[in-house]
Amino acid sequence: MAAAGRPIVLNHRAATRPTITGVERWTAEVIPRLVARRPGRYVVAEPPPRARSRALAQTWEQTALPAQAARGRAALIFSPANLAPLAWPRNVLVMHDAAVLREPGAYSRAYRLWHRYAGLASARRAVAVVTVSEFSRGELLALAGLEPSRVHVVPGGVSPAFTPQADAAGAAARLGLKRPYVLTIATEDRRKNLPALAVAARRLADAGIELVRAGDARGYFVPELEATGIRPLGYVPDADLPGLYAGALAFVLPSRYEGFGLTCLEAMACGVPVVAADRAALPETCGGAATLVDPDDAEAVAAAVLGAAQLYGTERAAWRVAGLARAAEFTWERTADALDRLLIGLADGMGARG
Repeated sequence: MAAAGRPIVLNHRAATRPTITGVERWTAEVIPRLVARRPGRYVVAEPPPRARSRALAQTWEQTALPAQAARGRAALIFSPANLAPLAWPRNVLVMHDAAVLREPGAYSRAYRLWHRYAGLASARRAVAVVTVSEFSRGELLALAGLEPSRVHVVPGGVSPAFTPQADAAGAAARLGLKRPYVLTIATEDRRKNLPALAVAARRLADAGIELVRAGDARGYFVPELEATGIRPLGYVPDADLPGLYAGALAFVLPSRYEGFGLTCLEAMACGVPVVAADRAALPETCGGAATLVDPDDAEAVAAAVLGAAQLYGTERAAWRVAGLARAAEFTWERTADALDRLLIGLADGMGARG
């Protein structure tokens, strides 16, 4: 049955990238759920296979996407990955954080200039901006000068695949993990603060435990030096991620700047104790279910990580229960419900305008 009202175009560009991190995961999880709610109202748009390099896909987003929306008399374009087509007058945009404004040195000059121009222009012209935490909302208001009434907080979620029952043994075999390990997941950029883990890596090695890092490198990040003693796994496919989490003794994220911190919740959902930096959105996201530490104090980070890895019995069970409960508060269904209410409300409120 066709849904009443003008269509809403869902920009699926980010989910067509070959590797998945937070922004891509948001796109891949949310867009199918929106379509399932109102298949006659939501229309998915994505670049053709020949135009999926980063540069060509961004060109498609700025040119072909608004043209497609105009032909379909769309009410809105919803773009969940920090950029929206500047030629389209009715965008709803997800800006995950203000990192390119707060931490510009973490990015290449070209990326920084493009996002400071196109990203800020997209946000300032948008009908509404969605962000993922109260922390990020505050950053966007302070650094991007957005109007408070147009900025909405909709947190991300945790996929049901992240569970203590995930295939830890299979993931370990495929990734060559033969020893007990502590896990961090981080792209190679300065915000992730990987050198803070050097002391932790040495202490863990003395206890017979590896510190391993999953995550890829992207050309627009200014890389941080890898801490000595961390074993890089490179990019880990989605199919192996739940098992990789579930097999870890602990998870650590010493990042100085996160707009949300989804990896902490995914680790909690897999029953793993979490150590996180006491900065940016991480305290908000983790609640009371993680050990929070000063990311600039390598000794404190090491003590917390070693303590989490060596939890046993009732202490480990207590952190497991707290983490599972916290992660259960964040589901992609809840995210999609909140976005659906916002998008439909905005589109219907426009009536026949535009």
